[in-house]
Amino acid sequence: MTEAGTFHPVQLICGIISAKDDVFKSATERLEHAFGELDICSDYYPFVFTDYYEKQMGPGLRRRFLSFKTLIDPERLSDIKLKTNALEEIMRKAAESRTRLVNLDPGYLSASALVMATAKDFSHRIPLKNGIYAHLEFLFGRKNIKLLEWTYPDFRTPDYHDFFLRVRSNYLKRLRDIDKDGR
Repeated sequence: MTEAGTFHPVQLICGIISAKDDVFKSATERLEHAFGELDICSDYYPFVFTDYYEKQMGPGLRRRFLSFKTLIDPERLSDIKLKTNALEEIMRKAAESRTRLVNLDPGYLSASALVMATAKDFSHRIPLKNGIYAHLEFLFGRKNIKLLEWTYPDFRTPDYHDFFLRVRSNYLKRLRDIDKDGR
């Protein structure tokens, strides 16, 4: 029988969707304050794969991903999603807006997969706690990404793959350093 143990630390990431530069700046600052220093930031990608958020936040949406230096315990994902949901509301109120300004999508990257947090249930999502689910976005091969039937259209793009493969490379190096140094 295999004994249960602790999880390996994972790489916290967060996607930001908005149409406004000042909202991206404010969201990035708030996320850094909440989760620590950034490791890698993606470019801004046009968010054109669905109009779901456009109805809430207007046209011209873009997405950017942030990767944080500090590795986390994967068990924290639901708490982090609740925190990012609260940050969205804080930003809306601070701007005195009646509509949503930003969408914050936290997740984590492990050696084998990208997992995103969501409050929306679906057949392939795993309940975590407090109404938050884990959404397995895609898997990592040795040097590539393996898409799944439910991988979102934007997560199928080469630009996203390039970014997440870079993050994974840094993450794997960090894990080797931890193993080597015992930290």
